[in-house]
Amino acid sequence: MRKMPLAVSALTLSVLFGTFMAPLAQADEDIKLVIENHLFVPTEIRVSANQKIRIVIDNRDATPEEFESQGLRAEKVIPGKSKGVVVVGPLKPGRYAFYGEFNAKTAQGVLIAE
Repeated sequence: MRKMPLAVSALTLSVLFGTFMAPLAQADEDIKLVIENHLFVPTEIRVSANQKIRIVIDNRDATPEEFESQGLRAEKVIPGKSKGVVVVGPLKPGRYAFYGEFNAKTAQGVLIAE
């Protein structure tokens, strides 16, 4: 019986398991959110209730911003000129406020699960 090198065995396993396993950040809905001029655009997001939501945040400002929401139980620092992802839910029907921690007076929005 011939033995496979360890690297080949690991690669084989990763291919086999990768084929049958779902990604960890899988979501039912993808939402795009932009940070520009210290504002969230759009300021209101509507999503389906009882779904896992993946929010892709594009920070177009040169400075970092922290997406934060107590209701969504989420916070993530997005460096300037970069993107970040926040996965939340499944969400019960309702309104979930979010804001930018570093520019809380201007960077505000709400996610509405219907």
